[in-house]
Amino acid sequence: MKFNSILWVAAMGVLGAGCSNLEHSRDLGNPKVSATTIAQQVCSLCHGIDGNSVSPNFPRLSGQTPEYLVGQLEKFRGHQRLDPPGFEYMWGLSRDLTDEQIKGLADYFAKQAPAQNAAIDAQQLAAGKVIFENGVPSKEAPPCLACHGPKAQGLAAFPRLAGQHQDYLVKQLHVFRETEGRPDTPMKQITHLLSQQEMEAVAGYLQAFPIE
Repeated sequence: MKFNSILWVAAMGVLGAGCSNLEHSRDLGNPKVSATTIAQQVCSLCHGIDGNSVSPNFPRLSGQTPEYLVGQLEKFRGHQRLDPPGFEYMWGLSRDLTDEQIKGLADYFAKQAPAQNAAIDAQQLAAGKVIFENGVPSKEAPPCLACHGPKAQGLAAFPRLAGQHQDYLVKQLHVFRETEGRPDTPMKQITHLLSQQEMEAVAGYLQAFPIE
C-alpha cells in the first residue's frame, strides 16, 4: 500500500507539472497560453489539429478566412450566436479568450491546408454546381459565389465553404432560415428561397469542391 501511495503521489505530480506547462495547457482562462497551444490542445479535439474535422457535427476550419473566424469567436464569447452547437460547445470555451488569443486562433486555422472532403453522387453534384454558380433565378436567389468567391474560398467576413461538411452546411442553412440563432447575416432571406433539395444539392457540391 505504501508503494502504491508513493506511485499515486508521483503520478499526480507529473499531471500537475503537465498542466502548468503553458505549451501543453488547456487552461482557457490563462491569457498567457498561446493561441497555437489552445488550437492544438483544445480546438483539435473537435475540429482536428489541422482544422480538417472528420465529424460533420463540427465545421472544418482549415483555410477559413481569419476575418470570419475572428467574428464568430467574438460572437461566441459575447453570447450572440444562439444556435445550439454555439451555446452548448463554444460559449464556455470562448468565454475567457482574449482578443489576442482570438486573433491567434483565426490566424492558426487560416494557415492550415484544407483537405479534400468526401464525394457525392454525380446528379446532386451537377445540381449543386448550378446553384452555386447561378443561384436559382426563378426564385431570385443569388449565386453563392457572389459572396463566397468563385472557388468558395471565402471573401473577408464571408466564410470559406469549399470542403465543408454537407450535413453541417444544411443544418446551418436551417438555423438561418428558421431561427434567430445567427443574426447579422443576409442568409435568412436567401434560405427562405431554397427548397430542402436545393440546400442539400449546393451543400453537397461544396463538400465535394475540388481542393487546389
